[in-house]
Amino acid sequence: MAAGARALWGSKIGFLLAAIGSAIGLGNIWRFSYMAYEHGGGAFLVPYAVALLVAGIPLMILEYGLGHREQASSPLAFARVRVGWEWIGWAMPIMALFGIMLYYAVVIGWCINYLFYAVNQSWGGDPEGFFFKQFLQVSDSPFHLGGIRVPIASATFFVWFLCWVICFREVNHGIEKACLIFMPLLFVLTLVLVGWTVSLPGAAQSIRNVYLKPDWHKINLFTNPEARQVWIAAFGQIFFTLSLGFGIMITYASYLPRKADIVGNALWTSLVNCLYSFVAGFAVFGIVGFMAQAKGVGPAEVIRGGPGLAFVVYPAALQQLPFGSRLFGFLFFLVLIIAGLSSGISLIEAFTCSLTDKFEWSRKATVSWICLLGFLGSLIFTTRAGLLVLDIADHFITNYGLVTGGILECLLVGWVLKARLLRRHVGASGGMRLPALWDILVKFITPAVLAVLVVNALLRELARAYGGYHVDAVILFGVDWLLVCVAVAVAFTFSAWKPEKLVRVHRPEEEHLLT
Repeated sequence: MAAGARALWGSKIGFLLAAIGSAIGLGNIWRFSYMAYEHGGGAFLVPYAVALLVAGIPLMILEYGLGHREQASSPLAFARVRVGWEWIGWAMPIMALFGIMLYYAVVIGWCINYLFYAVNQSWGGDPEGFFFKQFLQVSDSPFHLGGIRVPIASATFFVWFLCWVICFREVNHGIEKACLIFMPLLFVLTLVLVGWTVSLPGAAQSIRNVYLKPDWHKINLFTNPEARQVWIAAFGQIFFTLSLGFGIMITYASYLPRKADIVGNALWTSLVNCLYSFVAGFAVFGIVGFMAQAKGVGPAEVIRGGPGLAFVVYPAALQQLPFGSRLFGFLFFLVLIIAGLSSGISLIEAFTCSLTDKFEWSRKATVSWICLLGFLGSLIFTTRAGLLVLDIADHFITNYGLVTGGILECLLVGWVLKARLLRRHVGASGGMRLPALWDILVKFITPAVLAVLVVNALLRELARAYGGYHVDAVILFGVDWLLVCVAVAVAFTFSAWKPEKLVRVHRPEEEHLLT
C-alpha cells in the first residue's frame, strides 16, 4: 500500500462481519432478553421493531454514509462538514474508549476467569455468594476501592493484550481477519447453546409463556400510562445495541471502497444484530425455565438482568444438569468472550483512526499507547469497588454521552451538511437508494426521539440519585467522568488540521444541490 494511502477492507463480507461484531456484544445476550421479559414479553418486539426502523437503521445509514463520503474518522468527518463541530467527533470515540472500553475490558476479564472456573465449577453451591463476595469481593461504597483483585487485573491485561495484537495491523489484516474467525465461531457456538437449552426440561414452557407470550397492555400507549417507559426503553436498546454514537461505524465505513452499497450494508448490520439478540434470548429463557423447574419456583424468581444472569443464574443452572455442565459452561463463557472482544476492538479502532487521521502518528505506536493507557485506566474497575464504579460510569456515559452524540450528528448531517446531500452521495455510491423519507427521519423524528430519551433520563436523575448511591459518588464517577471526556475532546480541537486534510473531495453529482 502506498505511503499515506488509506487501508481498505479486503472484502464486503469482512467489513460486514467487523461491523456486526462491533454491534453484537455482551448486552445482546444478557440485556435484550431481560428487557423483553420486563416489558411485555413478545409484545416488546413491536416497539423494538419500530425503534429499529425509526432510529436504528436511519442512524446506521447516516454514520456509514458520512464515513464513506469523507473517508475519515468522526473528528475529521465532522470538521470537513463544519470545523466548529470537530469536538463532537472527538467526544464520541473518547467516550467510547475511556468511558466504556475501560470497564468493558474488565467484564471480558470476568468472563475469562469464569471460562476456567466452569471447568471445575469453582463457584460451588452458592454462585451468587461466590461472584459477589469471593470473586469481586464488592466493597460497601464506590469510595472504598479496597485494593486491586489480582485475578481480575491479570485477565484484564490479557484482554488488552489480545486487542493490541488484533488492532496493531491495518484493519484489512488485523480486525478483518480476526472477525472472519470470531463471528462465524460466535454464531455457531450460539446456535449450539440455543439447541442445547431449548431441549432442557422446562425450557420450552419458559420460552413460550415468558419470552414470547405478548402482554399487549404493557405497550399500549392509550390505556397504560407506564407504556411510555417501555417505548423509551426499546429506543434506548436499539441505539446502544447497534454501537451508534461511538464513532465506530463512521470509522469502519471510511475504509470502504468508493463503490459500496451503503444502505444494504446498514440493513444487514442492523438486522443481523437484532436477529442475534432475539435468537440468543432462546438460550437465556431456556436456561431460566430449566432452573425454575429444577427449583420448583416461577421464572420471575430466577431471571436477572445484567451480570447477574451470566455469573449467577447460569452457573447455578449448570449445577442442576445431569451431564455436560462443564462443557456447556465453557462454551457459554467462550461465547461471551468472543462477543466482547469483537466489540472491544472496534472501540479501540475508532479512537486509533481519529488520532492517526489528525496527527499522522504511526498506527502501531498509537495502538500500543492506547492499549497501555487503557489497561492502566481499567485498573480502577478491577478493585473491590469496581462493580459500583462501573455501574455509575456506564449509566451516565450511555444515557447522556452517547445519546447526545447521536442527536448532534443528526443535526450536523440533517441541517448543516443537508440530509439530501448525504442521501445523494449514498445513491451515487451504488446499491440501494434512499427515499426522501430518510431526510425527515434524520432532521426531525430521530433527534426528537433521542431528545425524549435524554430528558426522560434527566428527570429521573433529578428526582433521586442514581442507584441509591451517595450523590458525591454519582457526581465523581458519573457526571465528572462524562465532563472529563468532553473536556479532552475539546482539547484535541486546539491542534489545527493540516489545510489539505480539510479539503473536500470534488463531487459533481452534488453541485446542483448546494444552492
